[in-house]
Amino acid sequence: MSSAAKMLETMREKLDKIPILQKAEEAIKIPKEYIVIGAGCIFFMLFFFGIGAGSLCQLVGFVYPAFKSFQAIENKIRGDDTQWLIYWVVYVFFTIIEFAVDFLLYWIPFYYAFKLAFLLWAMLPQTKGAKYLYDMFLKNLLKKNESRIDAALDDAKRSVTSVVTEVAAATAEVSSKGLSVAAEYANRSNTEKKD
Repeated sequence: MSSAAKMLETMREKLDKIPILQKAEEAIKIPKEYIVIGAGCIFFMLFFFGIGAGSLCQLVGFVYPAFKSFQAIENKIRGDDTQWLIYWVVYVFFTIIEFAVDFLLYWIPFYYAFKLAFLLWAMLPQTKGAKYLYDMFLKNLLKKNESRIDAALDDAKRSVTSVVTEVAAATAEVSSKGLSVAAEYANRSNTEKKD
């Protein structure tokens, strides 16, 4: 038996434990190992050429870390809390940079494959990539600019508050004018009907 046939046989044994694949095999009359290999190839090609890759990167970048963060919150061990907080700081920093240079990223071939590899490297506890980036780069940058960041956030908060206040006042003014015009129209309609 060739090594490929042995691999397919081993794969089939593992796939026999998944009932939905058994149903799919019976329905379309294709062996389940070929179904899985074909789906994997299609998935790889779609991802490799960027179709749906952005969504996959968002899913990988959010779902697993969010679940692990939830577990860290519920667990009494402190080390995993720190790991996931560091991951989120690195992820946000990466997202801000990505947002700023988005128009250039479009031209980089296989960008999403690189992004997925980066996200996996950053999040996996085995690699601790986020901790490495934080310790080597972000920690010093953020500490050095902490007062400037706080000042910018305070300015943004004041700006948003004033904009919201102005929009609320303008909305109230437009609403009151609209209601007075509607009431005037209703009165005019009622007096015309009486005549």
